[in-house]
Amino acid sequence: MVISWGIIGWIVLGGIAGWIASKIMKTDAQMGIGANIVVGIVGGLLGGFLLGLLGVDVAGGGLIFSMLTAILGAVVLLWIVGLVTRRR
Repeated sequence: MVISWGIIGWIVLGGIAGWIASKIMKTDAQMGIGANIVVGIVGGLLGGFLLGLLGVDVAGGGLIFSMLTAILGAVVLLWIVGLVTRRR
């Protein structure tokens, strides 16, 4: 049985993933809930893309794998943003 999340479920997953990534990267004080959601969702896309490049099947991974993928992508995204903003 496959559980369909819907848009609200993916927003919640993205928010949690963005929040965890911001805690890992120590940027939580600078970010609000909206930024956490955006970072988590974009991080999920980035993480899925990067793992796909490495040959990992990201489509059938399940909820835990989706969360880990989103956290990984969000951490990479926050790291890249940190590099870009530090140079200014």
